[in-house]
Amino acid sequence: MAKEDYIATIGLEVHVQLKTQSKMFCGCPVKFAEPPNTLTCPTCLGLPGALPVLNGGAIERTILAGQLLGCETPEVVKWDRKNYFYPDMPKNYQISQFDLPLCLGGGVPLYDLAYPKDAQKDIANPGKVVKLTRIHLEEDVAKSTHHSTFTTIDFNRAGTPLMEIVSEPDIDSPEEAFAYLNSLRQILIYGDLSDADMEKGQMRCDVNVSVRPKGQEELGVKIELKNLNSVSAVRRSLHYEIARQIEACENGETLIQSTRRWDDDLGETSEMRTKEAAHDYRYFPDPDLLPVRTAVMVAKVQINLPELPHTKVARFESDYDITHYDASVLASERALADFYEAAAKGVKSPKKVANWVINNLLAFLNEQSLTIDECPVAPEKIGVLVDLVEAGTISNNQAKEVFAALLETPDEEPAAIAKAKGFEPADAGEIDSFIDQAIEANSGPAQEVRDGNDKAANFLTGQVMKLSRGKANPKVVTETILQKLRS
Repeated sequence: MAKEDYIATIGLEVHVQLKTQSKMFCGCPVKFAEPPNTLTCPTCLGLPGALPVLNGGAIERTILAGQLLGCETPEVVKWDRKNYFYPDMPKNYQISQFDLPLCLGGGVPLYDLAYPKDAQKDIANPGKVVKLTRIHLEEDVAKSTHHSTFTTIDFNRAGTPLMEIVSEPDIDSPEEAFAYLNSLRQILIYGDLSDADMEKGQMRCDVNVSVRPKGQEELGVKIELKNLNSVSAVRRSLHYEIARQIEACENGETLIQSTRRWDDDLGETSEMRTKEAAHDYRYFPDPDLLPVRTAVMVAKVQINLPELPHTKVARFESDYDITHYDASVLASERALADFYEAAAKGVKSPKKVANWVINNLLAFLNEQSLTIDECPVAPEKIGVLVDLVEAGTISNNQAKEVFAALLETPDEEPAAIAKAKGFEPADAGEIDSFIDQAIEANSGPAQEVRDGNDKAANFLTGQVMKLSRGKANPKVVTETILQKLRS
C-alpha cells in the first residue's frame, strides 16, 4: 500500500503555564530566569507536613480559557493525586484533576494564517474546529537539566499553575497540528491567560499519533512524542513519525503503544518507554483539598469576556471595509489589532490605514526585529499621515519619506515634517494645465480612456507626475483625467 492509502490521526496535549503572581498551592512567586531554587517553600518542595492551598485566580483563568474555547464547566470540580516517582516531583505524586476537571468539550478554531506559510494556499479543511476533550488544572513540576554524567533540578517552576488542554484525536495532518498550536496560542494571549512562550517553557506540547489503512474504522496504535520545543518541531516530528509508522505497517511489524523522544538535530524519533495507562497512576481524590463549586466563578469570568480573533476579523471587515486577509493579519496579534484601531479612529480611509500598517509599518518592524509594542511611532500619527495623502496634501511617495522621517523623530507631527521637506500641495491650476498637456501629447491613450479603458488613464497620470516633478496627487490626477475625457 502507498502512503496515500493510510490515514493519520493526531491528538495534542498542550500544557500552558498560567499568568499568575503566585504558584498553584502555595504563595511562592511565579517568575522566569531567577537564580535556581530560590522561589521555593515546604509546599512546592513536597516536604512532610506541608499543606496545599488552592489558587483561586488560577481556577478563574482556567474557567475563562474554557469559556473562550466553548467548554462547559461542571458544577462541582475536584483535585486528585496522580501517583508516580520522579526526581522533579519529590512528594511522589502530582496534584492534578482526573474525573471532574474544570472544563469539558469545546474546540479550537483553526485560523488560515495559523497554518505554515507553504500550506496556506491549499488548506484541506478551511474553517475547521478541532474538538477538545477537556481542560484541567494541575501543578507544574521542577525543571530537570540532563548533563553528560549528572542531572540538575531547579524547583523554581515546581508548583506553577499548569493548564492542560487535551484535544480529541481530531487532527488529520502535521499542518493542522501546526495551525492548532498557533491558533490556540493566539486565543490564550487574547485572553491574557498566558504569554505561551514555548522557548521559556510556558507552553509545552505532547503529541499522540497513529496510522491506519483507509476504510478501517478502528484507530491505530497510539504513539506519544515528547521533547517538542517549538511548533515547527511538532510539524517535523509528525511528518517523520507518520512515515515511520506507515513503513512499519508495510513491513508487517506490530506497533506497540509507547512514548518516543524527538531529536530535532537528527530529525528522527527514538523509543523512551512503553506507555502507561491512566490506571497505572492510581488516581484518587486529594484528601487535603475540598471539591469546589464553580457557579460563582463562571458568572464572574463571563462578565468581561474578551473579543476573540475570529470575531475581531469579522468586525474589522464590516466596520472598516477591509479584506478578510487584511483583517486576519491585523487581528493575528491583540496588540497589533489595538494599534490598528487606534490608527484608524476618525480617519477618512481605514482601508488605506490597514495598507500602511501591513505594508509599511510591519515591514519596518520585521526588518528591525521589533514587536508592535516597541513601535516608535504612535498609531494616531499613522492615521494623520494617511489623511494627508487622502486630502491631496502630499503624494503617496512623499508620505513614504515622511514616514521614514517619523521613524527617526517620532515626536514630530507628520504635517510639520511634510512642510519642512517642502511637500506643499501643488497649485491646482498648474496641475490642470499639466493634465491638458498630457492628454494633448498622448492622443492614443486618451482615446482608449474615452472608449472605456480606465487602465489607460494610469499612463497619462504618470506623464502628469513627471511634469509636476512628483508634486501632484496621483489619485486626484487620475480622477480629473477620467472626468475630462468622459464628460
